[in-house]
Amino acid sequence: MRRPQARPNQPVPPPTPPFNAPAARKLRAALGMEPEHVAYGLRASYGLPYVTPDLVVAWERGIAVPSSPELTALAGVLWCAPRELIGRPRSLREHRVARGLAPEDVALTVGLELLAYLRMEENDEWRGTERQSAALAELLELSLRDFVTVTGRDGKLSDLLRSAVVTRWQAYVRPVGRMVSLDRRLVEVTLQELHQDYQGKMVASLTWGGTGSAEDSSHNGRDFLDRILDHFWSRVEAGTA
Repeated sequence: MRRPQARPNQPVPPPTPPFNAPAARKLRAALGMEPEHVAYGLRASYGLPYVTPDLVVAWERGIAVPSSPELTALAGVLWCAPRELIGRPRSLREHRVARGLAPEDVALTVGLELLAYLRMEENDEWRGTERQSAALAELLELSLRDFVTVTGRDGKLSDLLRSAVVTRWQAYVRPVGRMVSLDRRLVEVTLQELHQDYQGKMVASLTWGGTGSAEDSSHNGRDFLDRILDHFWSRVEAGTA
């Protein structure tokens, strides 16, 4: 059976924001509301006539995900900010939606033409100037980690960190420091600790109790490298706490 093809002029719906289903369920329960009450509020106050209690339950169980307008309306019914219903935002668009801002608001604040901003958001590729980047970070309340992600530098940072822990970490202090704008001493300490952790896992897999194997070592090493960004930011946050 052939799948129906999309019409050439039919707009493609934008991706939905990451939805925090447990948070929606807890917020509703805290208000003493049933799914029927939420559905009624969405229909009566926000002009969403198709919303049923079953759809609300599907959202809360993670079976379905509300669109951006639906999520904003749901936040209104549950008396919360949209960001309280969103999982950890990663993209530029997700951070904007989490703050309840329209694209026009962001474009005006950072000093971009609306179409230029929308193109960056659609392509998930921030190309603003240093001044515009600073304005974006302030408006969206971005942490350093979020800012690096939103500006599309996660991939390059991951590559640098993997090389640092596998080879000589000292050679990567400067490039990592430039990329994340952190104090040089903090970068040095973080890379050294990550290098020691990685090398320690590799050695321990081969020598602990005499039961290790090259396969175990390789698996542990890959797992560590796959999560290198999490390890890095955890160390940085601990070092700046």
